Amino acid sequence: MKKQLLDITGMSCSACSSRIEKVVNRMQGVEQMSVNLLKNNAHVTFDESVVDEKEIITSIEKLGFGASVHAAGAAATPVPQQDTAAQEMAEMKQRLIGSLIFAGLVFYQHMGRMWGWPLPSFILGQENELINALLQMLWCIPVLFIDRKYFIHGVRNLLSGAPNMDSLIAVGSGASFIYGLYSVFGMAYAFGHNRLDLLPGFADALYFEASAVILALVTVGKFMEARAKSHTSDAIKALMNLTPKTALVERHGLQGEIPVEEVVTGDVLIVKSGASVPVDGKIIEGSAALDESALTGESLPVDKTIGDKVIGGIVNRSGYFKMEATAIGADTALAKIIALVDEATSSKAPIAKLADKVSSYFVPAVIGIAVLAAAIWLALGASWHFALTIAISVLVISCPCALGLATPTAIMVGTGRGAKSGILIKSATALETAHKVDTVILDKTGTITAGKPVVTDILPVKVTENELLAFAAGLEKLSEHPLGEAIVAAAEAKQLALPEAVNYKQIPGQGVTAEIAGAECAAGNLKLLQALNVETSALTEHHEKLASQGKTPLYFVRAGELLGCIAVADTIKPTSREAIGRLQAMGMRVLMVTGDNRATAEAIRTQVGVDEAIAQVLPQDKEAVVRKLQQEGHIVAMVGDGINDAPALARADVGIAIGAGTDIAIEAADMVLIKSDLLDVAKAICLSRSVMTNIKENLFWAFIYNAVGIPFAAGVFYTAFGWLLNPLIAAAAMSCSSVSVVTNALRLRFIKL
Repeated sequence: MKKQLLDITGMSCSACSSRIEKVVNRMQGVEQMSVNLLKNNAHVTFDESVVDEKEIITSIEKLGFGASVHAAGAAATPVPQQDTAAQEMAEMKQRLIGSLIFAGLVFYQHMGRMWGWPLPSFILGQENELINALLQMLWCIPVLFIDRKYFIHGVRNLLSGAPNMDSLIAVGSGASFIYGLYSVFGMAYAFGHNRLDLLPGFADALYFEASAVILALVTVGKFMEARAKSHTSDAIKALMNLTPKTALVERHGLQGEIPVEEVVTGDVLIVKSGASVPVDGKIIEGSAALDESALTGESLPVDKTIGDKVIGGIVNRSGYFKMEATAIGADTALAKIIALVDEATSSKAPIAKLADKVSSYFVPAVIGIAVLAAAIWLALGASWHFALTIAISVLVISCPCALGLATPTAIMVGTGRGAKSGILIKSATALETAHKVDTVILDKTGTITAGKPVVTDILPVKVTENELLAFAAGLEKLSEHPLGEAIVAAAEAKQLALPEAVNYKQIPGQGVTAEIAGAECAAGNLKLLQALNVETSALTEHHEKLASQGKTPLYFVRAGELLGCIAVADTIKPTSREAIGRLQAMGMRVLMVTGDNRATAEAIRTQVGVDEAIAQVLPQDKEAVVRKLQQEGHIVAMVGDGINDAPALARADVGIAIGAGTDIAIEAADMVLIKSDLLDVAKAICLSRSVMTNIKENLFWAFIYNAVGIPFAAGVFYTAFGWLLNPLIAAAAMSCSSVSVVTNALRLRFIKL
């Protein structure tokens, strides 16, 4: 299967996008197509052996839309692309200014005659009715020309059997202009045949102001939409702008500045204070405090030194270092983050598909209602003028802009808000599903805990703490065991001098033995001490206490004498307990799954407060735990970081990967927490709930607006109460509804997570 991104032009509402999806998804060989109305593009997955891009593009063009294969940037590194939203806003601004000027003229002239506003004498009085009509038509024509796109796209889509919002506007405004034109000919006839008694009727039927003002008001709404939509992708633009344009490289002993696109893997790059890291890499010389806030949301600079990884796009606040480039272009973490955010904002949540489906039937239904309403009023004896007013009002007020914008704007803003907080959401479906989660499963190592053993307790018997630690590190420095590495790291942190060990031997399952200064020495567990007949009663009580806390005690012996015990444990992250408490406060059940023994699992459970700990679970069994809970009717979120978590992450309704975890875990997940902080799990679910509430608010107001507006426009309440919407008010209300929906979605940018 091949995935392809297509650029699509000519769409104006969700009726357009749903029509394209419906037709293309029916094509043989097409697995799935998803159209993004806000981005004017579509992701299509298809079988190349059955259908190709050209056939798909042709089918879209037959519907009256433009389509082309998206031109990927030549640069290997992501750079800010041309901002189509800003372009659209600039174009709409020009159209808006022209439309308002000429629509204002025709409106002032028409209403001024009715309300006695100051006007030149040559358009006043019955003898000047034709001049007045011709001048109004003259002002109206530029508006029609400026906003001709509504007619080009609207009529084309109407004729192709796929009417959309532009079709409603084109029919409404066009009918007004044509009826006004009919009145001009009627006036000419009245003057030419001396039938001045006909003039008042034709003068009252001039609809040029309605034709022009409808277009102007719709353009006001479109401009405000474009302005609001330009902010929906701020997160992606901000991420793109992080990538520096150049890099300072050291090759063959010489330094030089080159475009970042020319950096190759293995290059030695120099990053000075105040500069941005050009690409992903590893520090090989120097140290620095790096500002990672743009990527992780972490406000404090992070200290990095030799051996530490650095991510392209972050800023060196202080220090100087050399780094080796390990990932460039599309392989950098920043490029992958941008791709994830872009993919999420391009995907559709299930609730959006419902709105699209409704819109695809809505526009033809509205045209039918407009025609039917006009026909009924004519049958009841109303004038053509009144019936036409009814039909145009129904067409204009029913434009489903708000309906089409309700979901995608909220998803785009919500996904961007998540990215800004270090929460990458890979699909709109995951964003929607997360609000329904009732059970959260947490992996232990690397998720609840730091995933790296550290020394927690030093219990000397006949020496000082530092003497015991130095002795233990001397024994363990030849060991490759993580527990031994933790002891060595603790000694090095205190800058202790380590004794030299010789005749090093490893005893599987027990520990190590060696000679230090001619004395037989050993390090290991109780089994080793028992095998060596070493007295351990001095630390028996401590052993049980440490074991109950999930710590691993290691004992150290010199010349048959116990020197003390050092406990090592995978420590709990500082925020884990608070994060679990927040999830529980949000109404979720929190479980922990681990391959560790029951005693360790129970100790961790007690410390962090999870509802249940499931211990001694093999990697494949984690997936089974998720599946069992799903079969019981639960909506499950799985949080993990390792390769062994990937099956469970993929099986869960929402898979959440800790950002510091493996690429496989991140690939299998639906969300990625860049900061590796469990608090962000609660934030992600909180964000999902906020987005879904926002979408429901948008859909409610869009549906209610049409449900209430159409009967008013159709004149249902006219006979009983005299309530009637004229086309001008209908156009203003329609524009306001779209703007209100987009503005409501933009509120998500400021929510507190």
